[in-house]
Amino acid sequence: MPISIAAALLLWGRVRGPQPVQVLSRLGMLLLCQFTAVLMVFVMVNNANLIYGSWDDLLGTGNHVRAVPQVPPADGGAAGTSNENKRAKVIQSFKAVGDPKVPGDVQTTDLKGQLSGIDGEVLVWLPPQYNDPAYKDKTFPVVELLPGWPGSSKTWYGTLKVSEQLKPLMAKGEITPFILISPRTNLLGDTTDTGCADVPGKVNAETWLSRDVPQMVLDNFRADASPDRWAIAGYSAGGHCAAKLAVSHPERYRAGVSLSGYNDPGQEPASLTAKDARLRDGANPLNILKGAAHPPKVALYLSGNKGDGYEAAEALRAVAKAPTTVVPVETTGPHASDVWKPMIPGIFTWLSGIIPAGH
Repeated sequence: MPISIAAALLLWGRVRGPQPVQVLSRLGMLLLCQFTAVLMVFVMVNNANLIYGSWDDLLGTGNHVRAVPQVPPADGGAAGTSNENKRAKVIQSFKAVGDPKVPGDVQTTDLKGQLSGIDGEVLVWLPPQYNDPAYKDKTFPVVELLPGWPGSSKTWYGTLKVSEQLKPLMAKGEITPFILISPRTNLLGDTTDTGCADVPGKVNAETWLSRDVPQMVLDNFRADASPDRWAIAGYSAGGHCAAKLAVSHPERYRAGVSLSGYNDPGQEPASLTAKDARLRDGANPLNILKGAAHPPKVALYLSGNKGDGYEAAEALRAVAKAPTTVVPVETTGPHASDVWKPMIPGIFTWLSGIIPAGH
């Protein structure tokens, strides 16, 4: 912006030609200054909140759906233990994220989803005990972290500072030493939210998050394969996804955390699942619990302000039957990271009660 202002000041008095040409030229300079000012504010807000991870995400030009194959059914076992996963491990290479907002001990890899047909980055953070020789034969529990929409796989680490908040608590043994992973969820550009669902002919987002990403973690890290050692958490649209995936996949997740989420995907106007009545009903965690042949063994922590997630949490508690448990938590404040960020230590304290360190 300073460059555009300086250029306008320098050239203002040098415009030549008929008066209409001079007026149009100076109007163009003013519009350029306004445009650069708006762009600078947008970049500052985006850098502070990591809403978009790249220009491709902002412009919707990223290509993350390689194909939309028919997904083979799971055989009932957890990832890493079922017959379909008796295959050679896929070993990934990892590197630093390279974003000053993200701590240097967060790693990233580019994963090609074998079942989903999705390509995307997955960020991974290892707890302080992971590289301690005393733990060299230990496996670790995992929490999968989902951003809102639009959102970046960096947001949990950069804006919510999840690893920076939890690292000292884990080092002191106050909470469970979880491996934290955050996969890409912005798969169809900036105009469509997948709703973390498998939509025929469009995207296999559910398979990407609940099968491809967990299998990659199991292939590359000392992660515990038991579903009793996995959890999933998200905020806003990611909170909806976390609740939906947790109740849909008790063979993968023992707990789910939703911060200011919702049940009905229609609350997100850009949701792909909201555009089809059958998909919309099937993606609603309230309907999933109501229709379950057997209540899933899953614990849910659901927070929200009145009118912003709390009623959805209470609705889930009302229909939950053992062994499903639901903890609604009423919050105050806006639908923003300023509310969710300070909640993280308490959430992981609760999670540590569900998935304790000793195993």
